[in-house]
Amino acid sequence: MQTDEATVPQGGHLAENIAYFGRLLRKLGIRVGSGDILGAVEAIEAIGPGSKTQFRSALRSSFVSRRDDIAIFDEAFALFWNALEARKNIQTLMNPLSPRDQKKAKPKAARTRVSNAMLEPRPRRPQPPDEEKEQSVALTTSSNEALREMDFAQMSLEESRAALAALRRFTLPVELMKTRRFGPAHRPGRLDHRAMLRQSMRSGGTLLAPRYQNRTERQPPLVILMDVSGSMADYTRILMHFAHLMTARRPHVSTFLFGTRLTNVTRPMRLADPDDALDRCSHLVQDWSGGTRISETLKEFNRAWGRRVLGQGAVVLLVTDGLEHGDPTLLGKEMDRLHRSCRRLIWLNPLLRYDAFEPRARGIRTMLAHTDEFRPVHNLNSLETLLTVLGQGRLAS
Repeated sequence: MQTDEATVPQGGHLAENIAYFGRLLRKLGIRVGSGDILGAVEAIEAIGPGSKTQFRSALRSSFVSRRDDIAIFDEAFALFWNALEARKNIQTLMNPLSPRDQKKAKPKAARTRVSNAMLEPRPRRPQPPDEEKEQSVALTTSSNEALREMDFAQMSLEESRAALAALRRFTLPVELMKTRRFGPAHRPGRLDHRAMLRQSMRSGGTLLAPRYQNRTERQPPLVILMDVSGSMADYTRILMHFAHLMTARRPHVSTFLFGTRLTNVTRPMRLADPDDALDRCSHLVQDWSGGTRISETLKEFNRAWGRRVLGQGAVVLLVTDGLEHGDPTLLGKEMDRLHRSCRRLIWLNPLLRYDAFEPRARGIRTMLAHTDEFRPVHNLNSLETLLTVLGQGRLAS
């Protein structure tokens, strides 16, 4: 009789075995990307100590998005995890602290120790100082450049974490846009007659030094429309972290996710912790890693949200591979409306990672006709280039 006792690998190899299990599912025909594997590891961290049933449920919720794949997953789970030699309880594996220490340690510190125990091999040499531990993903110049050029879809679990750490160190340039409003200026420019009149009245009619005014500047609103369908699965997680970074470091950022339907995730993306933000988003989005209906979701966005978020010179980042099988006429109409409603429409497509990429698909050609810029978004270098492009020049409204 099978018990509820967890069947897990030895020591700190749990993350590696989850990665191997994800690759097995991929070979069996289940859509599993590197982002799904990373999410599965973090799901196990989140549930903490638990039974084998909880362990299986966490993996299934991370890897399975179609009902037809459940039976395949269950068979693969039984064969893979029962074949491992070590049969330790998940609580023993995931709790490096003693019961007494667990009561003293703060929850966040405990989660950090759990993460380190799971994702880093046990060192054979003395542990470095805490400062060096925090920099454990630091790389040499050559390896760092290799990481920056590596496709997100090809990254291992450890490389994905290193990429996220590098992403958090990005510096966001400030893009300033001149508004139609005028404000006080210290340099000579347009005379501020009202200010001069008020100043003169306060001084008994005496004419004083001239006062000037110029058009004020501010950062334009940023709207992110991100495809989270199955074809984008290998890129979704890191790109979501990028969207969270933009939300945290610049004002007026709105984020919408879409597959077969549109979901506004602007509020959860404002949470300070990126993992909490992504977890909240995952509960809101009902069509994660499913199909794609770009034309219908753009139509919904234009009608329900366009006037609310696309004013004041907004910049739109449309993140999708453009693999649309809907009505090309509707797609062209909604893309045109979106393009005319914003100041700048930038299409970010991971398919541009291929040097020989050609926009042969009708949907892609239709969308290209209504975009200002068409850029790749498949590695760290492409994201940093995007930031540079966003910060170039002072643009007039």
